[in-house]
Order: sequence, then C-alpha cells, then structure tokens
Amino acid sequence: MLRIHFSDGDLARTRVAAAPDPVWEIAASLHRLQSRKGRWAFAGWHRTARQQLREKGLERVLRSVLLPLYPRAAYFPDFLTPADAVGDFDSGMESIVATPPRRVLAELAVLDRTVGAPAWAGQLTGLEARKEFVGMLRAYHAAVVAPYEEQAQARIEAERAARCRGLLDGGVEGMLSGLGPMLRWRPPVLEVSYPKQTGERDLYLDGRGLTLVPSYFNWGEPVAFADPQLPPVLWYSLLHEPSKPDAPYGSDAVERPLITLLGRARAVALRAAATGATTAELARAAGVSASSASRHATALRDAGLITTVRHGPAVLHTLTPAGASLLRAGTGGPG
Repeated sequence: MLRIHFSDGDLARTRVAAAPDPVWEIAASLHRLQSRKGRWAFAGWHRTARQQLREKGLERVLRSVLLPLYPRAAYFPDFLTPADAVGDFDSGMESIVATPPRRVLAELAVLDRTVGAPAWAGQLTGLEARKEFVGMLRAYHAAVVAPYEEQAQARIEAERAARCRGLLDGGVEGMLSGLGPMLRWRPPVLEVSYPKQTGERDLYLDGRGLTLVPSYFNWGEPVAFADPQLPPVLWYSLLHEPSKPDAPYGSDAVERPLITLLGRARAVALRAAATGATTAELARAAGVSASSASRHATALRDAGLITTVRHGPAVLHTLTPAGASLLRAGTGGPG
C-alpha cells in the first residue's frame, strides 16, 4: 500500500489533469501488452496494436528495447515518465533526452536490482543513445497510442466532470473520496492500492500538492514515482473490472429493475455513460448500431438522465445528477 499524506496546503494544491499524459500512456500500453489482466477492456486495441507494430516494423524494437525497459513489475525507471509530460508529448520526449546521465545510471541500477536491466541499458547515459531511444518511442506512440488520443481525452473529460461534482458537493476531500476502488480517502491520508511486491510506502506531500492523472491504458493499481523527491503525481485507471469479470462490459452489469424501466439497450447506455462515453462507445456497449445508439442517447437526454457535449468531431455523454441517482438506485453502480 502507498499512503499519501496531505496537509491543508496540499489539499489546496491538488488537481486533476486536464489532458492525458501521453508519455505515461506509452508505459501503460506496454504493460497491457505484457498482461492478460483487463484484456476484455482492451481487446480491440490489442489486436490493432499488434497489427500496427507488425506493419510498421516495430516488433523487434518492442521485444528488445521497450518491453525490457518498461517491465510490468514493481519498478521501472522514473525518467521514462517525466512529470512535465501531462498533455504535452514533445515536452516529455525532450525531458527524457535531457535527463542527466547520473540519474539515468542510478535508476537503471534500481531496475537491474529489482527485475534485471538489459545488458545494453547503460548506453542510455549517452545523449545520442537517448535521442535514438526517443525516436523509437515516437514511432511506437504514433502506431498504437496516438490513434486513441480522442477516446482518452473524452474519458478524461468525463472523469473530470465526475470529480468536479465531488468537489462541488464536498470540496477537495469530497473529490478524493470518489476516486475509485483502488484509492481510499482516510483524512488526512489517501490510501492507494499498490503491487504487493513494492511493500508499504509513505509519501509526504510537504505542501507540494498532488496531480491526479486519469489514465486510459492503466489497469489495476495506480502508480506514483518511486523517487519521493520528484513532483507528486498519481496516475490511476479509468477502467475497472465489471461486477462479473467474465461478462462483457454492459451486459450483465445492469440489474433487472433498470432494464425493466428503460429497456436493455437504454439501461446499458446509461451504465456506459457513468464513465463518459461517445455515441460509438454506447453502440458497442449496447450491441446496437450507431444510429440506434444516437436515438437512445437522445431519449435519455430528453429525460434528463444524461448530458451531451461536443468534443472535436465526437460527442461525449455523461450522467446528470438525476441519471446518477437512477443508476445508483437501479444497479448499486457508480454515480
């Protein structure tokens, strides 16, 4: 477990990121390729990613460079996910290139002690080697992460809307109380579920506040920097296991009373809107066509259960307070 200790000043400086952290999403997506956990939620992406990596000639880079540096384990180097990369991919890449060699060497030594570093990793202390490595990251990002940036941004907008509701109802502490099953607010400490192999950790914010970064590709436990001296950042998952792990999202997750009231498709659409969903995502969740999903969304919106905002070429559906109350009463689900 990770325990994050807040002062009053830290509460005042805590925020939710307005955009994805594209460099962190590289790391999280590489973890998805190393695990079957949560595969149901990323099945389409997983198939497409494997195809794109093959077509772009990046399979060797993936196996020999990226996966060894980003193991899905207790540790991977902090310099690979710089704190200034939230919402700015180029800044993140520049920060990796600019990492002092001494820090690169120290963090690679931790990786080697923890899970084993590749034999060539020490070359990253050289500027030209880091530039070459960043070129590989850019190619990987363009192939399998960038195509999902719109979906990631839409999910984060929905998450920020939900956290804003908690903020309005209960201040920052109310916002922290609703962060999901992996985080528990016990004033003045935020308890974070962490991989068992990392042991117990305490992070004292010391007036720096905390940046919460919702992650599209992260799964399971949230992640913070291993080095407590780095800016406090906590990346956490936007998705969690459904109530029945073997069931597709939106099928059996909706209880019978809600289906009786709204019909199956609209009940599933309402459930999907709990975390924010585009019309295409509503259609996939309910197993209907895009035009049918649009009609169901219109009916739910006219009933005051969801609200719809345009985000670029897509629209994002999220719950209204009435919709959240109905979903909570009908399913015991989020809202």
